[in-house]
Amino acid sequence: MKDLFGQALLDYQTQNAPENIITETSISEADEMEISYMFRKYNEMPKIEQKALQLAKGEILDVGCGAGSHALYLQEKGFEVTAIDFSQKAIQTCQLRGVKKALAIELLSFNTTKKFDTILLLMNGTGIFGSMQQISKYLNHLKELLSDDGQILIDSSDLIYMYDQDEDGAYEVPANGYYGELSFTITYKKQNEDPFNWLYLDYNTLQNAAHVHGLNCELIMEGSHFDYLARITK
Repeated sequence: MKDLFGQALLDYQTQNAPENIITETSISEADEMEISYMFRKYNEMPKIEQKALQLAKGEILDVGCGAGSHALYLQEKGFEVTAIDFSQKAIQTCQLRGVKKALAIELLSFNTTKKFDTILLLMNGTGIFGSMQQISKYLNHLKELLSDDGQILIDSSDLIYMYDQDEDGAYEVPANGYYGELSFTITYKKQNEDPFNWLYLDYNTLQNAAHVHGLNCELIMEGSHFDYLARITK
């Protein structure tokens, strides 16, 4: 991958003529995202993210940390935070912003004897699962990283609203897969990233998957637009 998202973050941080990112999915048209949004303060964050940060406790792992806004907030509150992202340039951005422990590594490759009391997966945290087939692999790995009384705080959205309904009110979703499995494309400074898979999960599907893996899952909060925050525990 060209790591265009990471490049946009680093350009913004270093004031290297940053531009907005264009995102497009297999079920939606191109949309412009202001890269400054990734550098938001606590009071600019959605209520779901604020709630997750309020619930954070103990030793924290921030997965898919991006520009490090969540990690920085928690660090300032006195928590010990490990921030990880597969993007080297995102991690460089975090380090420039003052995140003390930021590592460029993909979640499944992150192995440590340390157990975390809180694992954060925010801004559609289920996205990194990629597809329904991958959920098991990720939940098992997250379970290994979690302390006995730890918590995984994860958010996502139910994309059912994106689909048309027939005369009987049934949603016309794809017959050959789960409707939240998307292909995602990013464009930055007229360069295109290779398409990648990104998964949005409705809450019931996430809860069922957690139960299959011997985990509890509770709904913490629902947002204003089909989004929610869940807590997963052992």
